[in-house]
Amino acid sequence: MIPVCHVTSMGAVVPTRILRSLCLALIMLAVPVGAGWSATVEVYYAPDDAPLDRLTTLYGHAKRYLYVAVYGLTSPRAVEAMVAAKKRGVDVRLITDRQRTEDVKQRTALHTLHLAGIPILVNEHDGLMHLKQAVIDDEVNTSGSMNHTTSGNRYNDERLDVVTDHAISVKAREKFLAMWNDHNRYRAWEAH
Repeated sequence: MIPVCHVTSMGAVVPTRILRSLCLALIMLAVPVGAGWSATVEVYYAPDDAPLDRLTTLYGHAKRYLYVAVYGLTSPRAVEAMVAAKKRGVDVRLITDRQRTEDVKQRTALHTLHLAGIPILVNEHDGLMHLKQAVIDDEVNTSGSMNHTTSGNRYNDERLDVVTDHAISVKAREKFLAMWNDHNRYRAWEAH
């Protein structure tokens, strides 16, 4: 097989494969490396890593806002961390599942958050809130299978991913706020 060659402007003969490699190298130098690839992801598994402990620590670091969308929220420690953030002046908001509010522990947690002045929305599509997401200050967001419950921390097989990345966190914030502003799918929770 005879290699295909190109003649450069300086008269040099360059095999096509080498020319392609040179072009690829130039493109790699011209495009910012790491654009969109700078995220740091920490992975925690329950029960071994007690992921709710990490989550409540993150809540303690929130300075501007803490937006949480979660099906189950019954952990007193998670509630305490959210109330403490609110007392520090952080914009704390919660979206949860309306059907889940029938659970006594969930209602107790929501009453505590409500008394602290934290706005709570519930979905109008019962049983379909599967998000377990927190977004903090456009820098950190979390997701995974873990509800904010003691069982989710100590007993269940769960996963919590902590993503530290501005662009990904901004996208998560925008999704949360789109849900927050969707009055067809979500409404204010009413304490009874």
